[in-house]
Amino acid sequence: MVMHKKTRTVSLVLGSGGARGLAHIGVIQWLEEHGYEIKSIAGSSIGALIGGIYAAGKLEGYTQWVKALSKHDVLQLLDFAFNISGIFSGDRVMQELRDLLGDVQIQELPISFTAVATDLDAGREVWLNKGSLFDAIRASIAIPTIFTPVAYKGRLLVDGGLLNPVPIAPTMDDLTDSTIAVSLSGKEEVLPKRIVIPKQTIRQPDHSRYQTAIREFVDGVQRHLATKKTPQEDAVNMFDILSRSLDAMQNTIARFKLAAYNPDCLLEIPVNLCGMFEFYRAEESIAFGYARAEHVLGKKGSE
Repeated sequence: MVMHKKTRTVSLVLGSGGARGLAHIGVIQWLEEHGYEIKSIAGSSIGALIGGIYAAGKLEGYTQWVKALSKHDVLQLLDFAFNISGIFSGDRVMQELRDLLGDVQIQELPISFTAVATDLDAGREVWLNKGSLFDAIRASIAIPTIFTPVAYKGRLLVDGGLLNPVPIAPTMDDLTDSTIAVSLSGKEEVLPKRIVIPKQTIRQPDHSRYQTAIREFVDGVQRHLATKKTPQEDAVNMFDILSRSLDAMQNTIARFKLAAYNPDCLLEIPVNLCGMFEFYRAEESIAFGYARAEHVLGKKGSE
């Protein structure tokens, strides 16, 4: 008699950490290929973005889209907010996602889904598990000072990673075989040497003077980083400082959350995998997530 391996049901927790969260895609790909059925997802920030897209059944299309992004494309997606609540509005990014996914209600998803955001006025986390999937994702990814906050049912919501970078609590009542959490706050590791793909000559579209100013500013920062000589010079990089500050804060909170809510299995992605805004490094980030799942979950499966 042939014995069929039982499908293992999983509650998947996807943490916050900017572009490192593209590793979540690799983890999901590994789980699907190895007989795991994801029944529930809870995510903060990029974890809510990837988890929501997967729950809507559109991860493959998103993966192809994000893999095709160049550094120039990422800059093009950043739209000036023209107000003091955030540098960028995020509308252009969300419009791209809306075009990709269509308008979906969380209640209609085939997978239980919770996006975690932060209520600025109340100073506490908010679990978004009904209503518009786009509204939930937009609120969860609203990094303070970078993207403008989201007004939602009388609340002012920002990035969920501020208070709960690894949101295990929303999955505590799930009737699944195990809970797998992916933290993007892992310790630095010695990584394989990055493969640099030569730049291709592409036709540059016309830009408004504001887009041009943004591009020139970021290019200037990158040139500065390439020639920096002292720690003092490095301090002028606003985006680098913000990224490192958020990482430091979230790494500390993540350790406390993981101590309070211990998942059945924890996958840790090192903080030095890529920069918070380096979404153009999707290929290597996704591959790393897949390899990390194989290393941790593959080993557990063979025990």
